[in-house]
Amino acid sequence: MTRGLFVTGTDTGVGKTVVAVALLEALRIAGVRAVGMKPVAAGVEETSLRNADVVALDAASSVRVEPLLANPYTFTAPIAPHVAARQERRAIDLGRIVEAYQALTGHADAVVVEGAGGALVPLDGERDMLDIAVALRLPVLLVVGMRLGCLNHALLTALALQRRGLVLAGWVANALPPRMPLAGGNIDTLTMRLGCAPVAAVARGARDVFDASRLAMLGLAG
Repeated sequence: MTRGLFVTGTDTGVGKTVVAVALLEALRIAGVRAVGMKPVAAGVEETSLRNADVVALDAASSVRVEPLLANPYTFTAPIAPHVAARQERRAIDLGRIVEAYQALTGHADAVVVEGAGGALVPLDGERDMLDIAVALRLPVLLVVGMRLGCLNHALLTALALQRRGLVLAGWVANALPPRMPLAGGNIDTLTMRLGCAPVAAVARGARDVFDASRLAMLGLAG
C-alpha cells in the first residue's frame, strides 16, 4: 500500500521544497520507490518553461512518471495560484488532482506531495491548499521557517489543520537567514504548544536529517 505525506509551510519561502527533496532523497537511500508531487505550481523558468520546485522534486524522485501526474497545474506567473488561474482563465479541479495522485500510487511506494505557498493559500474563491490534503486524505508535515513571527504562524497553521480534521504527522524547524536569535527557545515553545518535538531541527539534507527512524515516524517507511 502506497504511503503519502503532504508537506505544507507557515508561509512561502520557508523551505517546503528543501524538505520535500530531502524526504525523497532519504527514501531513495532507504530503497523505497518514491515520487514527488506538486499539484499546483505558479511561476516558470524562462529557459525551460518549467517550475523550479517541480524540477527539483522530479530530480529527487526515484521513479519517473508523466509530468502531468506529478504536476497537474502549472501557471506561468509567480503569483498566488487563484490569481494566476483567473488570469489564464483556468480552474483548479480537485478531482483531477485526486486522479493524478491515485495514478502515482501505482508507480511508487511513497508519494511526497508539496503544497504551494502557505497552508491557507487560496485555490479559488472557496477552497485553499489544505483542501488538497483533505481530498487526498494525507497526514501533514509542517515546515516552520524559523524567523520572527514563526510562533504565531505555526500555531495558527496547526489550528487550521485541526479544524480540517487533518493529522499533523510532525514539523520541521527550518533555519532561515539571517539566523534567528534564541531560535532554541522558540523551538522549545513550539514543542510544548504543538505537543511534539520537531522531526528535524534544520533541513540540511537527506542523509543528515531524515534517517530511517524519522521516515518511519512520518509513516513513509518501516
